[in-house]
Amino acid sequence: MTELVGPTAADLWCDRCGESAAAGPHQACAAARALEPPRYCAHCRRRMKVQVLPVGWSAVCVEHGEIRG
Repeated sequence: MTELVGPTAADLWCDRCGESAAAGPHQACAAARALEPPRYCAHCRRRMKVQVLPVGWSAVCVEHGEIRG
């Protein structure tokens, strides 16, 4: 698996709510993402396994790998 570094222009899905990224600006999602980790893979819309630690977080998509923050 490869490690993802963050959202890219190819992202099709909102990583917080899982809805289409083209459906709107997702302003509430962007505000929430400042405080919490992503819940959905922005590439395939799968629900990710998220672990929150005192020093950060990690989110793992079974298809696309891990994101850390």
